[in-house]
Amino acid sequence: MSVQSSGNQQPYIFDLPSNQDDRGVLTSIEAINDIPIEILRVFYMHHMTQDRGGHSHIDTDQVVVLVHGAAMLKLTCSDGSTSNYRLDDPCKGLYLPRLTFVEICELTKDAVCLVLANTLYDMSKSLRNIQDYKNYIAEHQESIFGGDDLDG
Repeated sequence: MSVQSSGNQQPYIFDLPSNQDDRGVLTSIEAINDIPIEILRVFYMHHMTQDRGGHSHIDTDQVVVLVHGAAMLKLTCSDGSTSNYRLDDPCKGLYLPRLTFVEICELTKDAVCLVLANTLYDMSKSLRNIQDYKNYIAEHQESIFGGDDLDG
C-alpha cells in the first residue's frame, strides 16, 4: 500500500487488517504494509469537550482512526474540494494527505481518535486557520499542482 504523497492527493477511507473470533476483534497496523505512510508519530485525543482540528499540516500525511465512539471530519483539500467523513468504525482508517485542512466535530462523549503521522510534530509547519491555509495554497499553487492553474 506504500504511496508517495504530494499536495494534490485526495483523502480516502480504507480497511485496517482485523481478525474476529469469539474473543473479539484484533486490529493491527503495520506502517507501509497496512497504511499508506511510514509512522514517525502517534497521538490520540480523548475526553474531548470541544471540536478539534481547525488546521492543516504542510508536510505531514496522516491516518485517522476512531478507535472508540464517533466523530465527523470536515475536510478542505488543496484543490478546493470539500468532503465530510463520519468515522465510527475502529476497523477503518481515513488517509489525510498533507495540505488537507481538518475540522473534527460532532464528537460523541466517548470518542477516542488515534492519529498516525509520517513526520515529527513541528508547529511552524502547520496552518492554524482556514484563511492562512487558503493564502498558503494560493501562494504555493505551482509547487503543489505542478504549474496547473486552479482558476482556469
